[in-house]
Amino acid sequence: MEVQTRVDVFESIFQVFLALGTLVGVVVIAYTMYNAYKYRDTDDAETDDSLPTLGELPTGGKGGKKLFLSFGISAIIVISLVVWTYAMLLYVENPEDDFDEDPIEIDVEGDNFAWYYEYENGVEATNTMNVPADHPVAIEVTGGDVWHTFGVTDLRVKADAIPGEYDETWFIAEEAGEEHEVECFELCGDQHSDMVGSVQVMEEDEFDDWLDDQLNVDITLETEDEEPVEEGTYEITLEHQEEDFVYDEDDGEYDNGTITFEDIEQGGEYELTIEFEDDEYEPIEDSINLNGPENISETLEDPDAEDDDADDEEDEEADDEADDDDEDGGEN
Repeated sequence: MEVQTRVDVFESIFQVFLALGTLVGVVVIAYTMYNAYKYRDTDDAETDDSLPTLGELPTGGKGGKKLFLSFGISAIIVISLVVWTYAMLLYVENPEDDFDEDPIEIDVEGDNFAWYYEYENGVEATNTMNVPADHPVAIEVTGGDVWHTFGVTDLRVKADAIPGEYDETWFIAEEAGEEHEVECFELCGDQHSDMVGSVQVMEEDEFDDWLDDQLNVDITLETEDEEPVEEGTYEITLEHQEEDFVYDEDDGEYDNGTITFEDIEQGGEYELTIEFEDDEYEPIEDSINLNGPENISETLEDPDAEDDDADDEEDEEADDEADDDDEDGGEN
């Protein structure tokens, strides 16, 4: 079965209703005009047994057969239309069984008059949602502050964004290069009209490259003299706090004091640990919330420099005490 988009479904429903409405309208108007002409008032009245007399209930002619036939046909059309429309709406509500490939899942949150998106791998974006062309996209919508409604008119998408609740829907954007406006369909405050975003449709390969490029980290290590730290003099570890993802210096690429991690699979909270050979510098421990490209710069501290500073402070204190003693001795 060929997968239909939401646009296809709602256009089909509209076209069927339009066609049947037009047909019924033409038949009703034509039949009304025919009877108006047939039974028009003329000077020469003819006797017609099919005409009802005053106070008689009309039978529709021919013993009520016409009336029965018209009601029967109308009932069949209406019931068939209801059943078909209901089946189409059921497809809109749950089309996953008809998808040829797994949909891309995106969490959507409306908060403070902006739209926030989070992809399956932890990548986050604000207001602009990038999606691949001709690929199903499943979204889960919620609100962060007040009631909003996530809507994309071009794609026939509408989902309530209510704090504490989650509304699921889907869509397929067919044409790469198109841009569809995201709006809020719920009056939510004084900046309601400015709560807009966009859905950017990309070629699938282009989308995959974009998504992979979002999870990369550049870590620059330099001394207090702004000299880059040489490769091989330290061990670096990036460890995910919830998932089983660990990266070390062998997974990165070194270039003039900067090590780059490009093949990170999952975003989220990472623990960064850097240890140096022979304790040449103080070890570094830091937390990184990775949901997009990150540039981290660390200035290394020499532990011996702290000891030297402490010794210098002690020498200065000893000199001050000696000067005070000399002054006291001279006064005596």
